[in-house]
Amino acid sequence: MALIAGCGNPNPTFYMLSPEGPLPSGGGTGIGVGPVSLAEYVDRQNIVIQSGPNKLELAESHLWAGDLDNSVARVVATNLGRRLDTGNVRAYPWQRDSEIDFQVAIDIREFIAGSDGYAHIEATWRVYSLPGSKLVRSKTFIAKEPIENEDFEAVVAAQSRLLGKLSEDIAASIKGR
Repeated sequence: MALIAGCGNPNPTFYMLSPEGPLPSGGGTGIGVGPVSLAEYVDRQNIVIQSGPNKLELAESHLWAGDLDNSVARVVATNLGRRLDTGNVRAYPWQRDSEIDFQVAIDIREFIAGSDGYAHIEATWRVYSLPGSKLVRSKTFIAKEPIENEDFEAVVAAQSRLLGKLSEDIAASIKGR
């Protein structure tokens, strides 16, 4: 991918992940997303690009508009609200567990743009029923999504679509409970 060539722009550009659409209004099943933990090499302000099998590069002037873990929690919470038809979603930390029926914890080990033209995610998620924090389901999710253009906006769009797929996987486990 030719993205690395565009990393030297002195004016930073900020990017944010996008949910699949707006959150439904009203109540419903209480869903709390978080905490979200990120692999150390992903947990930074810069977008991370894999430029070789064992080489990562930071896009110096292409930055996340906020903390990536909070952005992932916000997007997954909104996506789950849409998929489960509930407006009662929260991103971690929330004020009262009594408002939450299910907690979704996510550990992301890979969330990068690959040199193969795909965005990649590898994450383990766990769904707990509340109160009591009883484990309902735990799963490792691995997926990739094509990056449609050689620019950072396309990278972030592909990563947003990956979070949509992750949300679909989690929602299916909550529905099937």
